[in-house]
Amino acid sequence: MSRHILITGAASGLGLALAREYLAAGDQVILTDVHAEAPPAVSGLSGHWSYLKLDVTDDDDWAAAVRVVDSLDILINNAGIAVGGRLDSTSMETWKRIVDINLLGVVRGCKAMVPKLGRGGRVVITASAAGLVHAPHMGAYNATKAAAVALAETLDAELRPRGISTSVICPLFFRSGLADSLSGDDPQADQAARTLLAKTPLTSEKVAARSIRGISARRLVITPDALSTLTWYSKRFSRIPYLAGTRLIGRVADRRS
Repeated sequence: MSRHILITGAASGLGLALAREYLAAGDQVILTDVHAEAPPAVSGLSGHWSYLKLDVTDDDDWAAAVRVVDSLDILINNAGIAVGGRLDSTSMETWKRIVDINLLGVVRGCKAMVPKLGRGGRVVITASAAGLVHAPHMGAYNATKAAAVALAETLDAELRPRGISTSVICPLFFRSGLADSLSGDDPQADQAARTLLAKTPLTSEKVAARSIRGISARRLVITPDALSTLTWYSKRFSRIPYLAGTRLIGRVADRRS
């Protein structure tokens, strides 16, 4: 039976890869992003899809989406940006921007669209391994992704009695459009993140396929790659070596800055 799915930030990267997976399964997908019209990567898709302009920071855009969406089976809050840099180099304007997109964008999406979900529905939030383990020079990004994980855990407890599960996707570095969103106040930190994103063998397509298996299984925390699983388990079960490792990274980064 065809399901109805809405994905934010779906014009590129993981959002687009998730849309392709669900379309291939015969589902009906509403792809949303900030572009006024569907970009070529979206307009070339096959299957039952539609496109909706939606800026996750805009309450009017969410209100418009509510008016055109009758019901949903899966809500995927995927839109997000990345910011690198130390606390002392990250402006309050940058903090407000990343919080508005990465955290409050998810809050707006859930408040608007969860009422469209019935029993058996699913809420999905794209966070990051940075929401589980917290490396230096990534304070703003870490904080918003950790908040997204906390929100997912809270929603899961609140919505499970209604038959609605929540999943939060927490991958490590993978090739996606995230590098294009890097717009912090520390160009050196942003460039280091771009290098890591470019060199990883992990792709959006692999993360999407593995994440969908976790969503189908109604898993709360999904770590869709071996390294994100390893780092998370290291923090949980080997606390002292984990802290030593993050502090070493901090010392090395400080010498290079």
